[in-house]
Amino acid sequence: MSTLALATATEGAMRIILVHGTGHGGWCWYRVATLLSAAGHRVDALDLAASGIDSRQLRDVPTFEDYTRPLLDALRALLPGERAVLVGHSFGGMNIALAAEMFPEKVAAAVFVTALLPDCTNPRSHVVENVRVTVQDRMDSVMDEEYIPPSSVFLGPEFLRQKLYQLSPPEDYTLSQSLVRVSSFYLPDLHSQPPFSESRYGAVRKVYVVCKHDQAIPEEYQHTMIAGCPVAEVREIADADHMAMLSTPAELAGHLAHVANKYA
Repeated sequence: MSTLALATATEGAMRIILVHGTGHGGWCWYRVATLLSAAGHRVDALDLAASGIDSRQLRDVPTFEDYTRPLLDALRALLPGERAVLVGHSFGGMNIALAAEMFPEKVAAAVFVTALLPDCTNPRSHVVENVRVTVQDRMDSVMDEEYIPPSSVFLGPEFLRQKLYQLSPPEDYTLSQSLVRVSSFYLPDLHSQPPFSESRYGAVRKVYVVCKHDQAIPEEYQHTMIAGCPVAEVREIADADHMAMLSTPAELAGHLAHVANKYA
């Protein structure tokens, strides 16, 4: 697919809230946020709890809802009748799914950028557990299942370089080495929760952006998730690695601007 032109914000275009994945922060959206803002879109690239420059430590964030709190608070703060386009990357798909479950009336569209896309049938942990990542594939990442609460994960530098950032600019990989933090997948907590509901999360309009060179959430698994949770649109970025906001920022920004204008 050729690069999509970055559309200028239309009158009444929705606020775009960008949600990062595991270990990252709002900082990883800096290229996309800059492009969208320059085109007149209202953009927030927030830090989830114990992420980015958020002052909390992982031990202060024992549950997945606690971890998602900054996003939930951002939706609560919207004016009456105002809605937002939520964009979740990687594990951030779980955060925007919870936000859509809790505030479906505030979500104009939920955009999953090579993100985990839960269904309305299985436990919430299902889509996380079924990413087929072997111990070898995790390379130098460290997972501590005994650290409670919650269990922790730290994405190792070689895992980041080879599996997430392999097509991204080297300076962005270098930046990640200063900013990536310990995080969690919150699997026991997610497993204990009922499936997301058809009437709330299931009713929210969804768009999936497939990144064809993702080696962390492979293209095949992206399509498997889409088959289990139908979406309104599937878009593709042919040259994106897992960090599409860094490897193909202009193309991703073009898709997000189009979605924000389309569903205004």
